[in-house]
Order: sequence, then structure tokens, then C-alpha cells
Amino acid sequence: MTESNSKSPIAAPPLILVTGPSGAGRSTAIRALEDLGYEAIDNLPLSLLPRLLSAPPGAGSAPERPMALGVDTRNRDFSAEALIDAVDHLGTLSDRPVQLLFVDCSPDVLLRRFSETRRRHPLAPNESARIGIARELELLRPVRARADILIDTSELSPQELRTELEQWTLPGGAGRMAVSIHSFSYKRGLPRGADMVLDCRFLRNPYWEPELRARDGRDPDVAAFVAGDARFETFQTQLAQMVQFLLPAYESEGKSYLSIALGCTGGQHRSVAMAESLARTLAEGGWQVSIRHRELELRAGHAPAP
Repeated sequence: MTESNSKSPIAAPPLILVTGPSGAGRSTAIRALEDLGYEAIDNLPLSLLPRLLSAPPGAGSAPERPMALGVDTRNRDFSAEALIDAVDHLGTLSDRPVQLLFVDCSPDVLLRRFSETRRRHPLAPNESARIGIARELELLRPVRARADILIDTSELSPQELRTELEQWTLPGGAGRMAVSIHSFSYKRGLPRGADMVLDCRFLRNPYWEPELRARDGRDPDVAAFVAGDARFETFQTQLAQMVQFLLPAYESEGKSYLSIALGCTGGQHRSVAMAESLARTLAEGGWQVSIRHRELELRAGHAPAP
């Protein structure tokens, strides 16, 4: 029996960029992450991100901690495009795995929160809060679609938000890697940051059935139609087996988060049904799973996904 003197590389601590509409709980999330051991910096200008990450640690400094950086739409250099570009390029500046956390909330709840606190909306200081909310949600629409993690606080207390963050950021909550499953339309391009992409366009398409066209893959009739394809069961089974085989391997490499994207032509029927099926299988296997339907969310605007 031989022993190896080599040591497994230590994974770099993660970096989470936190953003979202005013009043949704971004600052609360930053404080909760700080309590969870993150080095937290709020209201960081995007122009300072490269300088922050490229700066070498000080001599004799403590080991690097995970970082949580709050990005506010009120910063003068903020734009959705600049934030998305920053997320895409941060990996070249640091070994830290980068995630974009979007703290979301429904417009009606945001309006109620502003009314209760009598605060002026930062993007509409001389107009109604409703106008400011609509303006900011539209500004953040591409960022929401790009987000790796989305937490809707419409019905969450600050403590419940902290619990959600603990499940995402502590080592698996149960020692497991977090998995995000996305459905998307190839017509709109691949989701940014996807680790694994699979094409569902070979399955028969409910779009061509008039009674199913307006529904989506979460509908039982649509899901049953997709499952009726003779190739579905084999694809579903082998996909689940492959993913379940790979997840522990990724986890052993120190990866804390994995994004799996399933695409079809419109991102409404086949990819949604397959994403829902895979998410259920992985959740039943004990994995921490979230699910995003990009095209359905974009079509619904900023209303929380059902």
C-alpha cells in the first residue's frame, strides 16, 4: 500500500455579488452573510471590483474569507450590462467562484414597504414610489435573468431570509453542493454561467398542439405530452443517472455550486418539463436544488415565478 504526500488543493473562498430592487432586502442579506462569516462590503462601485480582487493579501494577514459584495442601483457607475460583464470577467481576476445573488420582491409588496416606511424611492425622489419601483425593476430585468441564485422576499421575514441564505452558503446545509437547474430558449442564447447544457429539442413539441400551446411545461397535460415521446423515458433516466454520477465528483473538487441548463426552441414546454423532472429527482436524492425558468420569468415580468 502506498501513501501519497500530495495534498488536495484548497478551494478558494467564494464571492457573492448581492443586488436587487430597493426595499427587497439586499442590505438585510448583506448583514446576514456577514453574520455567517463573510467579509461584507455594501454599496461597492463596480469600478472598484477589479482593484479589490486583484489586490494581494497583506503580509501576515488572516486566511481569506468568503466575500459578499452589495451592488446598489444608486451607484453612479451602475448599469445592468456593467454588472453582468463584471460577473463574467471576475473569474479572470481571482480563483474565487463567483455567484450573483438577486434579492427579489413583488412590486405590490415593495410599494407597501415604501408606504409603511414613508421613504422616497431612490430612483424617483420627486415622483411616486410606484414609478420608482417600476423604473428600477425594468433596469434590473437583465440582472435578474442572469442571477445564479434568486431569493424572493415577498413573504419572508428577515429571519426567514437568513435561513434561506444559510441553506445556500453554509457547506451544503447538509454538506452538499447547491444545484441550480435552468430552462431556456435557444433563440435567446445560452444562459450565462451554465456549467452543463443539454438540448431537449429532439422531444416532440407541445407547441404544435393548439390546446397546449399557451401552457408551459409545469402544466400536467404538457408534461404528460412531452413524456409521451418514445425517447423521453430513456433520456430522463440516463440524464438523471449521469448528473447524479457527476455531482459528487464536482463536489469533491471543492465546487459549491453547479448550474445545469436545459434548452428547447421557445423555452416554454420541453425544457421546462425536463427541468422540473430533473429537479424533483435530484431533490429526492438529497441535493439542494433551485429551479429557474428564464423565458417564463422574463415573460411574466417581475412577478415571482409560480
